[in-house]
Amino acid sequence: MCMNKGKILEIIRNRYFYTLFIFLIWLGFIDHNSLTERVKMNRENGKLKDLKQTYLKNISETDEQMKAMEEKEFLEKLAREKYMMKKDNEDIYIVTE
Repeated sequence: MCMNKGKILEIIRNRYFYTLFIFLIWLGFIDHNSLTERVKMNRENGKLKDLKQTYLKNISETDEQMKAMEEKEFLEKLAREKYMMKKDNEDIYIVTE
């Protein structure tokens, strides 16, 4: 038991131990690229990836809407429903509830 304790004290008194200890503290907490900063960056990266997926989904939906706008029937339906337009030979009846 004393032998083991003596080795531990010898290691603790070693200047290389102090250097390694200070280096690990520096890398873990103080440096700009520390472990804590890397954890924060990984969390932010995950949030940004989710946001990217949301934007890609919105882009695909907008593309589908743009393709639908190219169809004449869809444009006529949109004009009739939203802007109350009509063809020359049509009558429009507006029903409100």
